[in-house]
Amino acid sequence: MRRSLALLPLLLAAACKPPASDEYVERSRIAGDASGPSEPAPSPDSEGAIWAPSGKPQRLLYGKPGGRPLMALECETTQGIPLLAYTRFAAADAHAKAILALIGNGHVSRLKIDAVEHKGAWLWKGAVAAEDTLLDVLTGAREVEATVPGAGSLILNPSNLPGELVEACRAIAKPAPSLPADPA
Repeated sequence: MRRSLALLPLLLAAACKPPASDEYVERSRIAGDASGPSEPAPSPDSEGAIWAPSGKPQRLLYGKPGGRPLMALECETTQGIPLLAYTRFAAADAHAKAILALIGNGHVSRLKIDAVEHKGAWLWKGAVAAEDTLLDVLTGAREVEATVPGAGSLILNPSNLPGELVEACRAIAKPAPSLPADPA
């Protein structure tokens, strides 16, 4: 009997809180409207798209001649470190973060890419050190598939231009060879 009375407080405490259940959400209010990511965009048609130099030095645009660009690559220098910046011209949700998957030329690379506001629109931008081997995916002359979740897959048609830009950007990081001292 005493043992039963000793367990009574435990039983009363357990009775105060109901067990977890699937109806818990129905019993509580969720403040505000819940919203998720926007609907995924279809993959763009890249038939006939080409890489071409832009009006800005060390920058390439990819797209159909006369059409809007689909992607851009640019060599930038930040605090003396050359970076290869990449932009995927596709609508992005404000402040979103993702991974740009690049598959081709015998490589698979995953690069960080963030939604950045540009002239009132959100699009995907990222940058990586030019010396990073993840950029080797762009240095071949074969097709590359570039995928951003929600922005579809973009087929980058074969071209030597992206590889040449990557190598030119990498060359900035290498110090100039020093001349031997004149013994005289």
